[in-house]
Amino acid sequence: MSTRRPFDVRDKVVLITGAGQGIGFALARKLHRAGAQVTLLDVDPTRLAGAGQKLAGAFTVTADVTDRAAMAEAARTVHARHGRLDVVVANAGVTPVPATIRAMDLADYDRVVAINQIGVLNTVQPTLESIIATRGHVVVVSSCAAFSAGMGGSAYMSTKAAAEQIGRALKLELAPHGASAGVAYFGFVDTPLATATLDDDATGRRLDQLLGWPLNRRISAEQAAASIARGITRRAATTIAPARWLPYSLLRGVVNPLLDQVLVRDRRVVELIRELERRREPRP
Repeated sequence: MSTRRPFDVRDKVVLITGAGQGIGFALARKLHRAGAQVTLLDVDPTRLAGAGQKLAGAFTVTADVTDRAAMAEAARTVHARHGRLDVVVANAGVTPVPATIRAMDLADYDRVVAINQIGVLNTVQPTLESIIATRGHVVVVSSCAAFSAGMGGSAYMSTKAAAEQIGRALKLELAPHGASAGVAYFGFVDTPLATATLDDDATGRRLDQLLGWPLNRRISAEQAAASIARGITRRAATTIAPARWLPYSLLRGVVNPLLDQVLVRDRRVVELIRELERRREPRP
């Protein structure tokens, strides 16, 4: 069976992590309207209950993606309820407070790795036998941050780059079984994560301004969800939104070395780095 054959989500069983709000909930709502049997998974039971009440018949599971045993149990629970699992979307993620590597608390870095990177593996691996059995589809949510300059945000950038590599491996490893996988990339999405990092934090606002238009233009959670949903129906190997990030993605191998040279000499970048390091004294 070709993995490029159109994939109708009607009556398909879909598991989405980080589905209590933001992109995850917007995607759950969109697929639910298309007739999918949606399972929302989130670490926050109150937020999850509120989201679940908005989607009649949706199933909810409270679990932490960093808890390997809990995620394995969640996969078993979904399969036991529906007898199958067709689509898994590893969407849960966090954005840390901006910090340089020199001055960051490495415990913060560990937390981001546990959620954004290990959490993807904990989500996907327990579901793969079911995905293979149904010749289904996996989506790993990465970010355009995976190929952007990492100053002040190395924890987020590096874990999203790792998520990208997990997704790329899945594309190859599932293909012999007739199943498929895709990586979803986004620029700035107007969610609570973006608000906390880029609006509520003064230095984050300056980082946002430094990138400049049109790359720092935001899309809504609904637009991001629509991109993923279209990708699922096409079994797309890659989706990227907004489209203005596509040239950068395609040319990153050429652009990034040149961009690094420019940023090293940019006074605004130097000032931002100094400001970030003043916020937290480096450890001896």
